[in-house]
Amino acid sequence: MSMPDSFHIYDTTLRDGAQQEGLNLSVNDKMVIARHLDELGVGFIEGGWPGANPKDTEFFALAKKELKLKNAQFVAFGATRRPNVKAADDVLLGALRDSGAPVVTLVAKSFDRHVELALKTTLEENLEMIRDSITHLRSEGQRVFLDAEHFFDGYRNNKNYALEVVRTAAEAGADVIALCDTNGGMLPDEIADVVHEVLSGSKARLGIHCHNDTGCAVANSMAAVAAGATHVQGTLNGYGERTGNADLVSIIANLELKKDKKVLPDQALRESFRIAHAVAEVTNIQPSARQPYVGVSAFAHKAGLHASAIKVDPALYQHEDPAEVGNDMRMLVSDMAGRASIELKSMELGVDLGGDKELITRVVERVKDLESKGFTFEAADASFELLLLEEKNRKRPKFFTIEHWLTSVESDEKRNIVTKAEVTVTANNQKIICTGTGNGPVNAFDNALRTGLLKLYPELAKLELTDYKVRILEGRLGTGAITRVLVETSDGNGEWNTVGVHENVIAASAMALEEAITFGLLRQGRKPE
Repeated sequence: MSMPDSFHIYDTTLRDGAQQEGLNLSVNDKMVIARHLDELGVGFIEGGWPGANPKDTEFFALAKKELKLKNAQFVAFGATRRPNVKAADDVLLGALRDSGAPVVTLVAKSFDRHVELALKTTLEENLEMIRDSITHLRSEGQRVFLDAEHFFDGYRNNKNYALEVVRTAAEAGADVIALCDTNGGMLPDEIADVVHEVLSGSKARLGIHCHNDTGCAVANSMAAVAAGATHVQGTLNGYGERTGNADLVSIIANLELKKDKKVLPDQALRESFRIAHAVAEVTNIQPSARQPYVGVSAFAHKAGLHASAIKVDPALYQHEDPAEVGNDMRMLVSDMAGRASIELKSMELGVDLGGDKELITRVVERVKDLESKGFTFEAADASFELLLLEEKNRKRPKFFTIEHWLTSVESDEKRNIVTKAEVTVTANNQKIICTGTGNGPVNAFDNALRTGLLKLYPELAKLELTDYKVRILEGRLGTGAITRVLVETSDGNGEWNTVGVHENVIAASAMALEEAITFGLLRQGRKPE
């Protein structure tokens, strides 16, 4: 289902987003992301600059054969022809013409100083480059958009020339002229004023392309739409050079939920969370937990006051229903927790406290005591669930007891590092001595423990340590230090997190690993001793 042409959601993740420091996309990565973007329902996917670099040229060749889009149109990006060269003879324009893309976006200088200093040509020749390039591609049957680069800086420096660029592009047949805040230095009121002024003196259809250097890219984009822009460019998760581009997910959610403006196919907005995180996996960039709408903390509540109100009505402390973007509400358990926080969190985890006020009070007090000692349960749901079960049943779930452990690190004559662990446990009334090696003491400890218990609990073969985080906390006695360890474990069907705290990092790790294995066995349906 393609959306009406009256309003455009235009994605430039594969081109402008890929210019982010540390982000390197293979041709296959681009294909995967393009399919995700199409599934989200954006109107246009800018694939890159064919002819300008080998990877984009290869991507366009592959896309021509294999990329089947249901919702979006594929866009090739490039520049206007070179000075004093006919458009028909320009090699890079030829690559755009031959790309197979039905739409081409041309970038053009709209800042007079850039024309003279960067292009090293005249203002009139730059206008002719715009006119000739658009006319040529239009004659070849392609739809043309124009990115007016550095428009707002150009408008401030030489308003008449910037407006002439817009007029020339529109008269030559460009369907949209996107006003670009290339340096990202504008503010929302300034954007709104300029867009309104340009529209007042022009019949051109305007778009907006914002960068986030002032932290206002999304707000600037919304201001442009309010002023009359009908084409919005951005990137998924706000990827892009320097501080990034306008986050397209936030813009889309704002338009649909706040402005009641339909810009995606039916139900597509509910895929936002999944797709944003799927793309983050492809880019290998850790998604921001605090990203609006789709961050894992976007609808997370910590304060006890919030929890009390949410228990009555979630809308009291949420600006939107998280389900609208495919996200979930989460309750965080911390030293700020009150009774309502504990009740809501226990319901979220599937542990029924039965409204037992004494039990809930015990849990609250214990959480606050442990957090004062350095524990955190915000990112360790599994540890908190074990605590709940212990307080509810007056007995900690237990499959084994660690009696003794020893780790060692040796360097042999070839300077190879050998790490060993020996762990003595009691399980099913048996004393088991577990040994293991690893790439470090914690890994060796984990391997030893799981290997030693494997005969009793074959389910442990499925478990894998997937993440390990260490934080050194300030000590209470000046020079002392407490270590907090967070461990993430997976069984192939899901992940869970546990926490350990101790002055010794191995001891803290042992605590977290013990809880990780205990919780893993509970997940597998094992009954504790």
